[in-house]
Amino acid sequence: MSKQSKMINVLLIEDDPMVQEVNRQFIEKVSPFKVIATASNGEEGVECAVKLSPDLIILDIYMPELDGVETLKEIRSRAIDSDVIVVTAAKEKETIRSMFQYGIVDYIIKPFKYERLQQSLLHYKTFRTQVSGDGDLSQSQVDDLIGGYSEKEVRNLPKGLNQQTLEQITQFLVPYTTPLSAEEVADGLGMARVTARRYLEYLQKNGEVEIDIQYGGVGRPVNRYQLKT
Repeated sequence: MSKQSKMINVLLIEDDPMVQEVNRQFIEKVSPFKVIATASNGEEGVECAVKLSPDLIILDIYMPELDGVETLKEIRSRAIDSDVIVVTAAKEKETIRSMFQYGIVDYIIKPFKYERLQQSLLHYKTFRTQVSGDGDLSQSQVDDLIGGYSEKEVRNLPKGLNQQTLEQITQFLVPYTTPLSAEEVADGLGMARVTARRYLEYLQKNGEVEIDIQYGGVGRPVNRYQLKT
């Protein structure tokens, strides 16, 4: 598969070793994310951030040495050009507000389902793709990136389809410059091929993706899908 995006390097700052390992596996299930380092406390996390300048930092709040709030403040004071997603059990309004004031891109409260982190990473991947390089963005493109302001109405989807999965599949297609099969989309998102095919067919009928029918040697032709530009 051809991609516009390169590897997205991640620093994972989490003090619980078991949670750290589970989160690392979750992150690396989503292409093209790669955990290049882990840190078990805030001070170690700041040192890693300074040394490695990761694209993305996954940050806990409740940690020894330096908690997540102070860690983020220190990272910002060092002018480290990394985006941050918070994954934590902390759910106090003051803490959440403070973290967003320091420029995080998402906040996930433990315990969480894998699909929530997957959605966050896919949205972040789309964000990086859209804002990389030079040029301008339209208001509608900005609205799509930040969410909540789009003029598009919530779709009245056919029975068996849901909005969240549709958005995941749409976001997954964004970085690709060549059409993908339902099998490739399913493998990339960790879902059943029949599920991916249903959503892709819906998007095609709705005029949002183009279909490219490729004929091989033996067997049925393969339908491949690409977002319309």
